[in-house]
Amino acid sequence: MYQNRISLIGFLGHDATTRTANNASFTVLSLATKTSYKDKKTGEFNGHTEWHRCVVWGRLAEYAKTLTKGAHVAVEGELRSRERVDKKTDAKQRVWEVRVASILKLDRAEKASPEETQDMPEEVPE
Repeated sequence: MYQNRISLIGFLGHDATTRTANNASFTVLSLATKTSYKDKKTGEFNGHTEWHRCVVWGRLAEYAKTLTKGAHVAVEGELRSRERVDKKTDAKQRVWEVRVASILKLDRAEKASPEETQDMPEEVPE
């Protein structure tokens, strides 16, 4: 049996971008995850941020393109690699990315402004 599944929770570093290749459009997300640990010698906390390139295809890409910098999201998908050629050095590079199967926005709902709540009933009739 084989399994290629990855789950990440983090924050977007940039607004989502839409790209087109081979007559197909997709959305790219730049997702930051962070780990931290306490240095036993100094007692200080050290953190490390890892950046993940997440590629979203199909109908989910339409939703993904609405996501903006700072959004707190959970993504699930497959870890994929591909080879690309660096335009500056002509060297081959292996690029790792997440092919996203699902996205869950974790941000809390924004509070309504006082103007928006004016027209709302204070109690819901039974």
